[in-house]
Amino acid sequence: MTGEQMQIGEVSERTGLSLRTIRHYEEVGLVAPSTRSKGGFRLYDEADVDRLHVVKRMKPLEFTLEEMADILGLLASLDGDQHRADRQALVDRLEMYREATAHRVDALRQKWETADRFAEDLNARLRRPVSSPALRRHQDQDRDPS
Repeated sequence: MTGEQMQIGEVSERTGLSLRTIRHYEEVGLVAPSTRSKGGFRLYDEADVDRLHVVKRMKPLEFTLEEMADILGLLASLDGDQHRADRQALVDRLEMYREATAHRVDALRQKWETADRFAEDLNARLRRPVSSPALRRHQDQDRDPS
């Protein structure tokens, strides 16, 4: 192995993922540390960090763990041997995931727009003068000189 090796804490800082999440991804087989130190500490390299970044970007799109593992495998296979006989089949499978990603991104945009409109409605509601009957009575009492 070449390159810098990092312990899980540094990987957590670099990816923005919690230690627990990184360990979970290891348990389910998405990302494993490249090696372990003599003391048993997980050691990660840049490729592991890159893989965690990919998983992090897939997560909001609600891919299953199996789908994420398949996508990671496809990416690794395509990056590996450029002369594979089954390269077109891999590209076709990855294209299927690209299309699914596009649909999921559109759905997330629609949800975000709906949530944003709701936040705007709440902000507008809070800027309006209060007109409750109790407040009007209280305001009327303040104006009554008796």
